[in-house]
Amino acid sequence: MNDALHIFKKGFSFAVDGPGNRLVYHLRGCNFRCPWCANPECFLPPEGPGTPVADILQEAKQAKPLYIAGGGVTFTGGEPTCQFGALRAALEGLKARGIRTCVESNAAHPELPSLFPLIDLLILDCKHHDSALHRQWTGQGNEQVLANIRSASLYNKILSNNNMKQGPELSNNDNKFLVRIPLVGGVNASDGDAAAFAALFRRLGEFPVEVLRYHEFGRPKWAEHGMAYTMRGAQVSPAQAERFEGIVKQK
Repeated sequence: MNDALHIFKKGFSFAVDGPGNRLVYHLRGCNFRCPWCANPECFLPPEGPGTPVADILQEAKQAKPLYIAGGGVTFTGGEPTCQFGALRAALEGLKARGIRTCVESNAAHPELPSLFPLIDLLILDCKHHDSALHRQWTGQGNEQVLANIRSASLYNKILSNNNMKQGPELSNNDNKFLVRIPLVGGVNASDGDAAAFAALFRRLGEFPVEVLRYHEFGRPKWAEHGMAYTMRGAQVSPAQAERFEGIVKQK
């Protein structure tokens, strides 16, 4: 269905899910099963008919005066590409209304590159550099993830070059993206992991990298929904995270 989105949470955030003040929609559904997930309610099957895309577009349009400091609308999850057709329809409608868009994704959908022209900021997770370990922790390998990161890097480079040829006044319209590593102790947070990520990213292209330290904000939700939270000893110290990020950004 392309006319409705299943949403489990929405609200405004500032400079968290993209730049500026943003209306953030958390979409239900995810094709990964990360045991540290902060929003395990996304794993539950959709309830009800969903929210019509037309209603979302109307809500986003009415909120336009609130999109200060380069804000707009963000779709996150869960994994928003699990509702691919309706997500595309929403992004098309937002762009037609002059509203800046952001998508946070695990980068695993094979058709993700077709959405690039509709997204002003694309945030792609890379949870592990090793495909076997990526599968162990998420349920899927990382081959499609890496292919989409490479495609996003190439797309952004081409778009930036084209805009530079047309004049500096277009520089703020470049499609941008960044890669985010959720840093989880015992999973992907060692110095060796950092070096492996750096080597991998050198092969994939040029892009900024953001490191997010593991947290347990979602732990109560797992119990609330009758699911066992299995992560233990996964905290990462600020010093360890800083060291990791320094190694990765030397790529």
